[in-house]
Amino acid sequence: MQVLSQLLTPGRTLCRVPGTSKKRLFEILSGIISRDQPKLTETEVFGKLIARERLGSTGLGGGIAIPHCRIASCEEPLGALVTLADPIDFEAPDDAPVDLLFVLLVPEEAQQAHLDILARIARLFSQSDFCEQLRSSADDAELFTLATSWST
Repeated sequence: MQVLSQLLTPGRTLCRVPGTSKKRLFEILSGIISRDQPKLTETEVFGKLIARERLGSTGLGGGIAIPHCRIASCEEPLGALVTLADPIDFEAPDDAPVDLLFVLLVPEEAQQAHLDILARIARLFSQSDFCEQLRSSADDAELFTLATSWST
């Protein structure tokens, strides 16, 4: 089964989100996730994403970032997918600004699952055709459908 179909919901899939900075984007994403998953507070999600990012950029290059972290109150792995209205600096290895993000949250104790899922997502986002399809999505519904139905 395709990994994104197990992690995403339509409510956590947003097209052309405005974001002026990495911090502001993490605030927006934390709000989106906490509204969809009430056990995860906006403050907790934001704090964990920022703490992880301080260890090193989660920008992969090619305009893609996969912010990720483990959270104690997270009961199962979940994700959020966004395309940005305007690319932002993410301190990626190639210095390219980011316009496509997948946020991955996993339970605190799921260390190996975290790494396994992250690797699967990274492989998926390394496919240029997949990323271009996501970037060309006209709205949230199309973005969700493309992301969750892509066959590798």
